[in-house]
Amino acid sequence: MKVVVIIPAAGLGTRMASASRAQTKKPSPSKQFTELGGTPILIHTLRKLASSPRVSEVFVALRKDEIPGFRERLQAEGKDILEKKVELVEGGEHRQHSVANALAAVAAAPGDIILVHDAVRPFVTTEIIDQVIQGAEKYGAAIAGMPAADTVKQVERTADGALITSTVPRERVVMAQTRRASATTS
Repeated sequence: MKVVVIIPAAGLGTRMASASRAQTKKPSPSKQFTELGGTPILIHTLRKLASSPRVSEVFVALRKDEIPGFRERLQAEGKDILEKKVELVEGGEHRQHSVANALAAVAAAPGDIILVHDAVRPFVTTEIIDQVIQGAEKYGAAIAGMPAADTVKQVERTADGALITSTVPRERVVMAQTRRASATTS
């Protein structure tokens, strides 16, 4: 069994970019290329995933025009990452298209596990990666989630706004970390 990671990174990060532009009045890079300590967030994320002994291959879906520049940066700064098989593929207009494009490039056998992980979540731990893999092995699919700390309200949308209909007990809510694992089947 092998574990393959797909990282959809073709998005523009418009919510984050809008906030950044409003503060600095200048264009900002897509959030996956925003730097932390001089290194793009995407490279930090790749480093965490590639360091997992269970991960065999990583497929990164990028905008076509970003692939050459990122490949150069990865070769210059990511020698440790490139110890694993890393493929850069063309992403799509939406996240699901990027995942589909990467899936089409993956050669998976029955029993292999595919993880999908956000490009801008660099603080994932080996423990979380292992737990998601174990969940996929046991149940066929798994997702990482954090217990909800906020109060969650259910609402009914109206022409005048939103009307609160109930409070959802937070012990029944998990904040999905938008990565998923599934075991392939034949």
